[in-house]
Amino acid sequence: MTVSSGAIAPYDERASQRAVEELNVLQTPRDERIDRITRIAQEMFDVPMVSVTLLDGDRQWRKSEIGLGGREAPREDAFCDFTVREGRTVVVPDATQDPRWARNPFVEGDPHLRFYAGHPLSARGGERIGTLCILDTKPRHLDARQERMLRDLSGWVQSEIVAERELDDAVVVQRALLPRSVPDVPGYELAAAAVAAGRVMGDFHDWYPASGGVRVTVADVMGKGLGAAILAAGIRSSLRALRDRDLLSSVTEAERQLESDASALGTFATLFHAELDAASGVLSFVDAGHSLAFILRSDDTWEHLRSSGMPLGMGFAEHRTVGRAVLDREDILLICSDGLLDVLDETDPFEHVRRVVRHHDLQDSVGEAIRLSQSSVAPDDVTVVAIRRIA
Repeated sequence: MTVSSGAIAPYDERASQRAVEELNVLQTPRDERIDRITRIAQEMFDVPMVSVTLLDGDRQWRKSEIGLGGREAPREDAFCDFTVREGRTVVVPDATQDPRWARNPFVEGDPHLRFYAGHPLSARGGERIGTLCILDTKPRHLDARQERMLRDLSGWVQSEIVAERELDDAVVVQRALLPRSVPDVPGYELAAAAVAAGRVMGDFHDWYPASGGVRVTVADVMGKGLGAAILAAGIRSSLRALRDRDLLSSVTEAERQLESDASALGTFATLFHAELDAASGVLSFVDAGHSLAFILRSDDTWEHLRSSGMPLGMGFAEHRTVGRAVLDREDILLICSDGLLDVLDETDPFEHVRRVVRHHDLQDSVGEAIRLSQSSVAPDDVTVVAIRRIA
């Protein structure tokens, strides 16, 4: 039996148990991302058995396996338990010739192991929670290159398991950032809804009381996933912190604060940031490359709201201007992300929207947009904000 060298931290079974439970991966369905790695490992090493094994109390639970015929096995006497405790790559070329393993129940009984090689998997805090292992009923050896390949594949599995939890955390954070209530703006009806194409949204919307009315924001970060969500959260937080600034300077300063993040993530964001004066109906707005805000007038005509400006993160802040429009009685302001365009009637999207808002109240109308996106599996996040002047 060979064990890779190097100083290893002592194994803390209680900490590892807490870590594997916090990952919320136990008893979950098979995951194609991890199954793919086990298939690659099987092909790469030409072995009949591969397992991504997590240790849970007195059992081994397999997140993914090939050739082992089940997802659970006892932990006692397990090769993977030994590997986790050792904290390094373990290779057993022929268990029947190794005094430590020759009488092991997994060697003398099913699955009659002869060869085992495994490397530990760790949680974010370094707690050792399981292994990626390859197994055979025939003796075999791994050279240094093959051991390195096994470690690399283990790192890949570990990244996938940890990334899943990080996405869960991002979803929780993002939900907490959504507006918790609808601002009370006398004389106006407000509604909004959003749905993610994946686990985490790059879109966001926000609204909050402003002097004499309300401020409204809709943004769309290019890209999906955790990076887009981080940038979206940063934009939202910056604009909220700058709520006492005028519209143009708040957008300019928010972009300045986020320049390094946008550059590091290689992305940018379109933005519509507006303030509505309730008494007059005057809407002031900055459109940073978003171009998806419209007013449906009471006579069923459409007005496309535009102001000059490139998206945030592209370095063109000096070219932005403030646009203005007026909401009259029964006019509706609609702001959306481009994901909505994917679920509307492509032959006449404006008529599609007009029919919906004329036959439903505002909340039901934005709900219909979400229903369409979910029923057609929209390829992009969908966000819709609507404001109707009723008095």
